[in-house]
Amino acid sequence: MRKYCEECGTEVETKIVIKKEAYDVCGESVEVDAQVLVCAECGEEFFCEELDNVTLVLAYNEYRRRHKLLLPEEIRKIREQYGLSQRSFAKLLNWGDKTICRYENGSIQDKAHNSLLLFLREPENMRTYLTENEVILGERQKEKLLAVVGQLEKNEEYRAGRKFFHLLFAKAPCEENGYRSFDYDKFCAMVLFFAHKSTELLKTKLMKLLNYSDMIFYKENGISISGARYTHLPYGPVPENFDILLGTMAADHIAHIEVVYDSGYEKHQVIAEEDMPEDVLSKEELAVLNRIYNKFESFGSADISNYSHKEKGYMETQKGEIISYTYAKYIELN
Repeated sequence: MRKYCEECGTEVETKIVIKKEAYDVCGESVEVDAQVLVCAECGEEFFCEELDNVTLVLAYNEYRRRHKLLLPEEIRKIREQYGLSQRSFAKLLNWGDKTICRYENGSIQDKAHNSLLLFLREPENMRTYLTENEVILGERQKEKLLAVVGQLEKNEEYRAGRKFFHLLFAKAPCEENGYRSFDYDKFCAMVLFFAHKSTELLKTKLMKLLNYSDMIFYKENGISISGARYTHLPYGPVPENFDILLGTMAADHIAHIEVVYDSGYEKHQVIAEEDMPEDVLSKEELAVLNRIYNKFESFGSADISNYSHKEKGYMETQKGEIISYTYAKYIELN
């Protein structure tokens, strides 16, 4: 990108640098790694609304992590699992009409509201809330909500699956998982996205597409998409326990690996068994997946593996080590 630099007195090439910046969030100073557009010649900083918005999101999410507050998307998922509109959910909680809308769009919730949302995330707690509190919902809507709660409580397969992944993959949000506990639904949606977009998607390339998607989203939002941890292996970064993940997806008839032979070479091709889900990934997450796909569309498995080997996070770790999301700030896709 070229811009006019007042210091140089001419139009110049620009570049993005990383620098520490402090933001005031709810009266608290929050320092984050900001991306800043500067003149490639003299270093003069330029205003860039897009990069400033990215940094603000990082600061807000860092504040949420410090105070153990739910992210906007997590609030939306709690509401949507009960099939409620924003207005109905606010009415159920006896909050203002616009409150849920503001929280889901990025406003920071107060701690009392956050505690109630955390409580209602479990269906059993929602039943308790409905039966022990006077709610404004009409009887018909209340009965419908109780029916949804009942279905969630009875779905043993769903609950058992979540327990399995909790035991195997659950890690406290930290830099190794991009400050998100592992989300199997989002991971599956990412796999399906790339499988449906690609004419032929091989497993090795998929691993790198997932890594770049999670890392770039973390770089721009301060949180990963899937919560997967990525390990350093000879062919580049791969999700931790990826064979178990892919095996589980095959058992769930979501996607599987099919071995095909081409001119004596064995290929491990990713085959989607389900359509791309509509409500698992946010529009921001989908936008990043599209950018990653477009960037590496013409890359073969060997090409993208070699490309990933040049990333700072890969070069500074050893075989089997976790590649921290802190390295995401060094990734450039231009």
